Amino acid sequence: MNTQIIFDVITLLGGVGMFLYGMSLMGSSLEKLAGGKLEKVLERLTTSDKKGVGAIKGWALGLGVTAIIQSSAATTIMLIGFVNAGIMTLIQAIPVVFGANIGSTATAILISLEDLKKGAGGSSIFLQFISPTTFAPIFIGIGAFIMMFAKKKQFKDAAGILVGLGILFVGMKSMESVFEPLKESPKISDMISTLSNPLLGVLLGLVITAIIQSSSASVGILQALAASTGIAPAVAFPVIIGQNIGKCMTILIGGIGANKKAKRVSFSYLFFNIFGALFWMVVVYALVFIFKPDFWFTKFENRTYIAAIHIAFNALTSLVLLPFSAQMAKFTGKLIGEDEESKSDSEFKKLDTMLLNTPTIALEQCEKVMNSMVETVYENYQLAMQLFEKQDTEKLELLNENESFIDKCETVLSGYTLKVNTKRLTKDERRVVSKILNSISDFERIGDRCINIYFSGEVKNDKGIHFSEEGIKEAKAIIAAMDSMLRLTMESFRNNDTTMAGRIEPMKRAVEKMADTIKDQHIQRLEAGKCNVEAGIALLDLVGNIERMASHCGNVALHIVKRVNTFDEFDDMHGHAMDRRSEEYKALYQYYLTQFVEPIKK
Repeated sequence: MNTQIIFDVITLLGGVGMFLYGMSLMGSSLEKLAGGKLEKVLERLTTSDKKGVGAIKGWALGLGVTAIIQSSAATTIMLIGFVNAGIMTLIQAIPVVFGANIGSTATAILISLEDLKKGAGGSSIFLQFISPTTFAPIFIGIGAFIMMFAKKKQFKDAAGILVGLGILFVGMKSMESVFEPLKESPKISDMISTLSNPLLGVLLGLVITAIIQSSSASVGILQALAASTGIAPAVAFPVIIGQNIGKCMTILIGGIGANKKAKRVSFSYLFFNIFGALFWMVVVYALVFIFKPDFWFTKFENRTYIAAIHIAFNALTSLVLLPFSAQMAKFTGKLIGEDEESKSDSEFKKLDTMLLNTPTIALEQCEKVMNSMVETVYENYQLAMQLFEKQDTEKLELLNENESFIDKCETVLSGYTLKVNTKRLTKDERRVVSKILNSISDFERIGDRCINIYFSGEVKNDKGIHFSEEGIKEAKAIIAAMDSMLRLTMESFRNNDTTMAGRIEPMKRAVEKMADTIKDQHIQRLEAGKCNVEAGIALLDLVGNIERMASHCGNVALHIVKRVNTFDEFDDMHGHAMDRRSEEYKALYQYYLTQFVEPIKK
């Protein structure tokens, strides 16, 4: 007897494992077959406008995506990622969460198809054929054959769906085979009857679902038990309520480490199911108390009514809460709190799509955000130089936060400016667009060079590398020169000042000459044994990054001058300060050589 129990437990665990694996294989194969389109569709449709999609549209989207990938947890964690990244708002995400809960019931519906075969009783070949026990081995056989011999990845992914679906139902039948002998056991019958106690039923459903991390699988176990031994609605209802609460565990874990807005997505999912549990427990048990229906304690050997309760719980809860999505967002905000508005949030609010109808104002907003980006690049330069000298956790955190903002500016600002460019613009406005679009990448790359300098400094400091006195003098000199050049570039860009911009090109050449001088002098020190190789690598890495920064500043200067004077190339600037043939250029270049290069020469 004990041996039989052990084998039954092993069979049950094996059945649950096959069920979970089949569901996972089916969902992952569907996602691969879609080629990431599901995520892109979810992102695109939920961020189609600033005010967000309608609640019904988001709800339907959540239902559809989850029905395909068969995991409301996966859909909700995806949403947490979108909200955490600032791609979509909480109010956009909540209706999708509500729809995802309904989509997660699709597996229970598929399982209930087996009841069609039972009801047909052999009278309908068609109904018998579409039952899972009939098509499961067929799907596994066809899918396995395709996976073994198909060359194209799409065919193998499609085969994975068939195999996954087949394995899911084989696992289901394994679970049912364990429960079948228990049908005649009075002890088991009495044990199951105790679950008609609402608290015990809810607790059991919650614990099982939290452990196996899948409401679809736990509902499948309940359906297997119902098909084998029969379960009364008085038992099934509280267990299903508990299962819907238990499935929140995955979501809550997925929200760990996210910002407060993203955490509010996971708590919205939790509150959806807790509210549904409390609301329907009160409603259903009040009706049972008043009407005392006979069927409530009648055992049904039926999977379909289990699926129906599961669907009804999620669908009706969703319909009740959907009109209150905004209130749900406010409630979670009061409970968890609001994130402090980041620089990205405050700056990108300026790029309102409504302003595209007034391109002049929209371009003014673009320039404001661009100026903020430029200031952040300069701040990161200062931070990078401080971190190159000495590591500091707080400064590093600010450096990374600024770099994230700079990267977002490149994407968001470029996209918005291109939208402005599709409108009817004046010639001057088109030059503004050109200046912004051409300068964005240069400033972003200067920001990247700041990060490179930080990494170089991290290696230097970790290894305890120190520069020679001459190396320290040279490093300080070129850092100061680049600081002056960045401030000059920033001011000329902000004010469209061509006079200041004209000084950048000769300054750039002087910085390049300075870099060449430092490299030559380092080689001389290395040959004389006054400097070691590791210190030299760190110094040359610093110099090389600054040299590239200077080149990007020169590009920005060209964009500024073209914006004001409509020049296309350097060759068009005859007589201008940026024209190397002009006397003004030669004088400025000589001045910067005296200021930057002469002090560091031996």
